[in-house]
Amino acid sequence: MTPIKQSTRRYLAASAAALGLVGVLWLAQPQAVEAQSGALTTSAAGSSTLAQAAPARNAPTSAPVEVRGLPDFTVLVDQVGPAVVNIRTIERVRRSGSPEDQMQEFFRRFGIPLPPGMAPRGPQGPQEGGPEVERPRGVGSGFILTADGFILTNAHVVEGADEVVVTLNDEREFTARVVGADRRTDVAVVKIEATRLPTVRIGDVARLRVGEWVMAIGSPFGLENTVTAGIVSAKQRETGEFLPFIQTDVAINPGNSGGPLINMRGEVVGINSMIYSRSGGFQGISFAIPIDEAMLVADQLRATGRVTRGRIGVAIDAVDRELAETLRLPRATGALIRGVENNSPAARGGIEPGDVVLSFDGKPVERSTDLPRIVAGTAPGSRVPVRVWRQGAERTLTVTVAAFEDERTARAGEREPEPTATPASQRLGLSLREPSAAERRSLRIEGGVWVAAASGAAARAGLRPDDVILALGNRPVNNVREFEAAAAAVPANRPVHVLVRRGDWTQYAIIRP
Repeated sequence: MTPIKQSTRRYLAASAAALGLVGVLWLAQPQAVEAQSGALTTSAAGSSTLAQAAPARNAPTSAPVEVRGLPDFTVLVDQVGPAVVNIRTIERVRRSGSPEDQMQEFFRRFGIPLPPGMAPRGPQGPQEGGPEVERPRGVGSGFILTADGFILTNAHVVEGADEVVVTLNDEREFTARVVGADRRTDVAVVKIEATRLPTVRIGDVARLRVGEWVMAIGSPFGLENTVTAGIVSAKQRETGEFLPFIQTDVAINPGNSGGPLINMRGEVVGINSMIYSRSGGFQGISFAIPIDEAMLVADQLRATGRVTRGRIGVAIDAVDRELAETLRLPRATGALIRGVENNSPAARGGIEPGDVVLSFDGKPVERSTDLPRIVAGTAPGSRVPVRVWRQGAERTLTVTVAAFEDERTARAGEREPEPTATPASQRLGLSLREPSAAERRSLRIEGGVWVAAASGAAARAGLRPDDVILALGNRPVNNVREFEAAAAAVPANRPVHVLVRRGDWTQYAIIRP
């Protein structure tokens, strides 16, 4: 090899120093170039050495990140693929009986108006009395948890199905029994009668890192044993659902639902559940249910067929910076108690609208969405400490958690005429009246003013007719006159919080003029 000229050596040394060596490492083969003590050294025999390159200004002090190339998923497919199943659902319907019924069904299905003189015959859709037929309802995926046939999938895959058919990787088919499904977490467990089945290994979501490679196996559009791969885009992604999701860029399409999300150790870390899409197809964003949350649900479904959750009877809202300043909260954290159900565990434990829950049962509540998940995971009957922020100070309450039940329908009192509106209440967008004695007895309240109409700032805050305002800016109001005095004391264009009674609920709202 020809020796490097002295001028060329000086040029390369200056270039390497300017790039801090890091920028040139990726241009060469790893075995041909190595950086040590600020020098660039070639390892081939007979080659020259550029030594003692001047250190660049602001050069990184740590070694450059090593890029090892793209991963090979073949071993993972061989390892996990046999435990992934295709799930096909079937519904049974009755075919319309008479020719006229069939004609009407044809018109209805294609959106064609009925011809003149043809009157609708009973409810739309297949009529009773015709022969029962089976028709495909949907397709999804799942994975085998136990060798005796328990399979995990999404609740929406099996919801409404009259029959569930599971196809294994070896093409054997089984009719499955739905053990239980939980719509809130979109987790379901089905069971097939088989033994010595291949199973998956459950991973640790806490070890999962953003940027880590992951793989999905499923049946998109009914295409069985399809493998796609990508990286973890985010963790703890809030989508408005009951659980925080794992976000990935793994290609997920209809039919992938219920299939496993697999890390590079061959462990299941999530259940592929849904995608973000404007077109109905994959657009680079998909979501998976964290496997630790899914297994908590699955264990209950296998044991009892249903999921038991805790509840305390509150309505919550997020705490933003403006609200934190209003409440003199050091930072925007916790869950704002917007409403408390009458005679609920929260009400009996002393929680009030306007409180900010900072921790529940010793678990910190960083965001408002943390609270329902922590409460739901607490066993009913448990007495737990609740740390709240109230009127500029912390205090600890004790609440006995109840079992989750359907939301009660808030009842509204009877309205009476004669609303009043003064400049102070009009500025807030309110028209008010005083409740009658009968209304006070019905709601079991002593004071308050009745909302006859809400517009502007009050409507934006969620107030509506038949609400009863009990306090304005921490000042109790017993009549319209007291409300007007409290409203007049609020500086113009400043937000003010109100305590509102709506049916069985006492709620907290902020009016921002």
